[in-house]
Amino acid sequence: MKVKALTRSKATTERECVGDLRKHFRNLDPKHHPMQRAREYQRAVVGAKLERMFAAPLCKGNLEHADAVTATSVCRQHLLPLASGSADGVVKLWDLSTRKEMKICAGGHTRAITGLCFGNNNNASQQPLVYSCSDDASIRAWSVTSSSSAAGEEGEEDDACVTTWKTDSPLKSLDHHWFEDQFSTASSTGVCVWNPERASPVQTFTNLWESSDTVHFVAHNPAESHVLGVCTMDNGIGLLDTRSGTAMAKTVLKMRSNTLRFNPMEPLNFLVANEDHQCYWFDMRKLERPVRIFKGHTMAVLDVAWSPTGREFVTGSYDRTLRIFDLQQGGTSRDVYHAQRMQKIFCVEYTRDHQFVLSGSDDGNVRLWKAQASKQMGRLKPREEAALQYRQTLVKKYSHTDEVRRISKSRKIPKIIRKKHAQEQLQKDKTQRKLENTAKHSKPGTVKFEAEQNKVVVRK
Repeated sequence: MKVKALTRSKATTERECVGDLRKHFRNLDPKHHPMQRAREYQRAVVGAKLERMFAAPLCKGNLEHADAVTATSVCRQHLLPLASGSADGVVKLWDLSTRKEMKICAGGHTRAITGLCFGNNNNASQQPLVYSCSDDASIRAWSVTSSSSAAGEEGEEDDACVTTWKTDSPLKSLDHHWFEDQFSTASSTGVCVWNPERASPVQTFTNLWESSDTVHFVAHNPAESHVLGVCTMDNGIGLLDTRSGTAMAKTVLKMRSNTLRFNPMEPLNFLVANEDHQCYWFDMRKLERPVRIFKGHTMAVLDVAWSPTGREFVTGSYDRTLRIFDLQQGGTSRDVYHAQRMQKIFCVEYTRDHQFVLSGSDDGNVRLWKAQASKQMGRLKPREEAALQYRQTLVKKYSHTDEVRRISKSRKIPKIIRKKHAQEQLQKDKTQRKLENTAKHSKPGTVKFEAEQNKVVVRK
């Protein structure tokens, strides 16, 4: 008679050292866990509550100016540099890791800064530059690295700029080419394309679409290097071709557009920040209607910035709030940021690592926000990271339930914004009810319901 004995290795049951966790063996058969869904649901509710409890998006230490911050820019090739310009004509360079001033460029501009951008620095022998334009009809190039003996000191002031260009009219916007060493400006006389080695523009677009209206914003396409996107004062958005030197398509909306930004991952798509409190997502191949409308703000949207991933974007509004939108979550924002002393927001930016959001406001401060409000800064231990991923997975799994959805979407919003939201909803319901009553008491087919996207464009 043979007897078989059960044998187990000590490595499967014993710990190698006292600090190791004890191994637990569990039977994962569902029939032995009848309360599994109830436990998971309760943990999802707790996970949603913990996420809201630890939500603290504002990072300590504001970057201060003496006047309103009107323009900001982050470097496309490096992570840390930040350039900010204010209404008093001062440009400051910051180190985001320490949140200290690297350089103060004062005495160059005499009026408000309207545009900032970093150069590409394709030539390693050349020093990196920051370009700025102002209402004083001048463009100036500043060196990122200081040339004085006091380089590296906090709050260092440098009045000398590398190059200066003069124009005939105040400049409203500035953007640098993504690959080549050239930049574009927008003004009341049109759009000009500049080469840093020349004193005059290499290309000029005037009388666009048989109109002499002011162009107040210009942006380069990340992929189609010859395409420029512009916003005009006649409520229009259009595209320019620098190869042929002609204006391409143009669309006129109901209200003026303040900013136009191309998606860095899908350059055929671009976002428009409009005065009607909304943002519009357009496909540059079909400008007759927007692809999607993003709502939430109660006042004019002044600026918009894409995340480097191309899946999210942040907006800054006159209602003193920032909103972060996720393209996969429809037309509503996933988060709202506001501060007690923050005034209307003129400019927003995403950092290149997708971890932080920057905002420049009328109170003279550049604020640093976390892109994920409840994310813990610093390195997590393996057990902490595993527990965090487990909670996030459960919250996503049970996000369709009423309790988890209510907790995840709860935000503390200022009272004035809640009132304006209620007024807008009341007006929208009234208009919809009136249209339904008109259709009910009219001849069938005479009253047509039109999609909201079709009401945005006035003419093309």
